[in-house]
Formats: sequence, structure tokens, C-alpha cells
Amino acid sequence: MQRRTFLHTGALALAAGTTGAFAQSSWPAKPIKLIVPFPPGGGTDATSRLIAEKFTVLNQWTVIVENRPGAAGNIGLDAVAKAQPDGYTIGMGQASNLSINPALYAKMPFDPLKDFTPIVEIAVQPVVLVVRADSPFRTLADFIKAAKAKPGEYSIAHAGNGTVGHLAGEMLTRRAGIQVLQVPYKGAGPAMNELLGGQVQLYFGNSVSVMSQMTGGKVRALAVSSAQRLPVIGQVPTVAEQGYPGFDATTWLGLVGPAGLPAEVVARVNKEVGAMLARKDVQDKLAFEGNIPVTGTPQQFAAFIKAEHTKWGNLIREANIKLE
Repeated sequence: MQRRTFLHTGALALAAGTTGAFAQSSWPAKPIKLIVPFPPGGGTDATSRLIAEKFTVLNQWTVIVENRPGAAGNIGLDAVAKAQPDGYTIGMGQASNLSINPALYAKMPFDPLKDFTPIVEIAVQPVVLVVRADSPFRTLADFIKAAKAKPGEYSIAHAGNGTVGHLAGEMLTRRAGIQVLQVPYKGAGPAMNELLGGQVQLYFGNSVSVMSQMTGGKVRALAVSSAQRLPVIGQVPTVAEQGYPGFDATTWLGLVGPAGLPAEVVARVNKEVGAMLARKDVQDKLAFEGNIPVTGTPQQFAAFIKAEHTKWGNLIREANIKLE
């Protein structure tokens, strides 16, 4: 049984009347605060505002987005963890603050497995392995073959230590049995510039940071890191398809609340988000931003967070990855 369901445009239609199924509930009786643990303008913020907008339009709820950036998402999620579990404060959890940071930081302000109530997963975003358009590597197999022939000869750029791009590179090198140089940069822009300049041979970057360069013909994609292909660049095969079954390295987003959130609130938000994600306009918007919409039960989301926490924690410790 799959832990959750990937949604593609037009893939699912819900019967009329699903939204608002819990109309007799007294919740919400006042505005809901949605804490986004990153600054305005980024991908997490854009998705959060899309969800808030749809809650307002489809459910007539008042949802106020509050950005609380800092410490790679830890500050904002800590505010969610310490909020009253009354359903009026929820947060946009992410792979970094719920599954990666606990292994990178010596001390965390919260326990990602105990201090939150998982509500619903919303989307995953893979990273994409790209090379310059004039690279001799046409496929992932080409690169793996060359790397095995010349250990340590090639380098993979990423947007910073502890990012999913970094961890995807570590996962690939371990699965493929190759030795390459992992080169961290301060963000996607500098990493892409170094790839285009020829200082590095490959770049594991988020889909948004690479798609414009792909469209412009400056880079070529060898693989995407998710379990399924990314619809917006559906011609690019996954790493798993190219000889590494089970390979799945993505950032992801999902709503969480404080521990002890009322079951009725959890069920209602989960159901409304599921209906929202089934809409073509929402799917198209998420796909445009390089996301794959996902749905599932709160229990499935909880199990997923736990599995990701274990997966990334083991990899970070094995690779001895440290924050600089």
C-alpha cells in the first residue's frame, strides 16, 4: 500500500459537496493563523499563500499568513509547537525543519515527532540533476560510468550543506558507488552560475532554479530525484528508473499543528485540503512551481514524517555532514 497518493492534473474528480462537509462544526469561529517558517517570496511562502487563498475562497475561512523565518525553519515551527492546540494556529512544515534539521543541529527547540500533530501532506518537490548543454553526459548512466573510471574527477554543485540537493547527491554517490566532490554554494543562483561557467560539471538543484535554464537550452537534465516523474518536465526520467529503485529524495510541504490538536479539526482540514488539491487550477499552480501535489490521511503523513526523519538522519550521520 502506498503511503500517499500523487495527484496529477485531471487525475481525480471529487463529487460535488465535498468541500464544507463539516459545515455544522463550530470551528472555525475566528481567524486561523498559518505560520510560514520562511521569508515571503520563496516557494514555501507561495504554496502557503495559495492554500490560504483557497481556504478563503472555497470555505469562507479567514486565514492569516504569518512569516516567521530563521534557523532553517526552526523558529517558525517552534512557534507552532508552543501554540495552544485549539485549531487556530497551524504551520507549514517542510522536509528541512521536520526531518533534516534534527540531524544537523546539535540542539533543536522542538521534537519533530512528538511536538506536532500532522494534518496533511500537500506537495513534494524533487531536485533535478543537470549538466551544461555541451556536456558529454547524455544520461545518468554516462555520468556514473565516467565517475567510476575517474574517482574524484567530477563535482556536483548544490545550494548549501544540508539542503535536499546536497543530500540527494550524497544518496546517489552512495547508491552508485562513486566518488565525486560535493561543492556547496550559498543558494541556487551561485550554484547555477558556477555550472554554466564550467567550474563544476553537475548541479543538483530544485526544479524552479533549473527549469528556466532548461527552457533556454543552457542546461540538460539527466534525472529527477522523486519517486515519480515531475509532470512539468515529464520527459526527464527519475533516478529510480535509471537503475536505482527506491531512490526518493525530495523536499516536501505539509500542514501541522501543535500536539494535541482536536481530531475534528485535523479531519476537517485534511478533507478540505484533499478537495482543494483535486482542483485543476490548484494542481496547475503547484505544477508551475515545480511541485507534485500529494494527498493522504493524517496517519499516512505522520508515518511519512517519521520515515523521512529516519532516512535523512541516517544519511547525515553516515556521511558526517556538518553545517558550516
